[in-house]
Amino acid sequence: MLTSFRGLMAVSLATAGLSLATPAMAQSEDSGFTTSANVALTTDYRFRGVSLSGGDPAIQGGFDVEHDSGFYIGTWASSIKGGPSYGDVEFDLYAGWSGALSDAVGIDVGVLYYIYPTEDLGLDTDYIEPYASISANLGPAEATLGVAYAPEQDSLGGDDNLYIYTDVGFGIADSPFSVTGHLGYTDGALAPPLLAGAADDTGLDWALGLAVAQGNFEVGVSYVGVEGPSVDGFTDDAIVGTISASF
Repeated sequence: MLTSFRGLMAVSLATAGLSLATPAMAQSEDSGFTTSANVALTTDYRFRGVSLSGGDPAIQGGFDVEHDSGFYIGTWASSIKGGPSYGDVEFDLYAGWSGALSDAVGIDVGVLYYIYPTEDLGLDTDYIEPYASISANLGPAEATLGVAYAPEQDSLGGDDNLYIYTDVGFGIADSPFSVTGHLGYTDGALAPPLLAGAADDTGLDWALGLAVAQGNFEVGVSYVGVEGPSVDGFTDDAIVGTISASF
């Protein structure tokens, strides 16, 4: 199956060192529903190049339910260091549909809701972000082009945010190793330079990763970079390692 949003999340999190292992599935033949779960420990939670864990390790995990029709719903969470404004946890809810346009091309559309349940100041920090992507199998490689748009909302300071990205991944023949590459462009409230205190509301992030899979377990390492001021433990370039398991 081509990349669905669970794949999109994995690609997104590849910038945090999270590898692209396919989740193990438990399926009910009668209902057509499939469930999967994942858990990971990463040395740094990097979201689009920016550290949300202050450069420190983070624990992450999620759960998904998918129907044979292509519709799915899921949750994902990570520990963060958001201070009083965002708290210690990011909790995501998402739902969407993924399907194949052909044997080699697939699409994925949905909406993601970012929630920060442990913030202490009573601020409006949660926000929504619809997304869409198209993926293509290119022999041993898979390429994805995607977009996520967070409309204007109070939690983004009354601004909106556009994120466009491309990801490429391929397995190394006759080995458990895979290589991934990522390039993203942000325009709006979540631009890396703006978050680091600069005036520019556009910015790039990138990552290059290597992973090795064995059964349901995977270990990955990524080099993550981001455009803008280099703030230690926040927007500085980093090498990020992750160990993950899927069930």
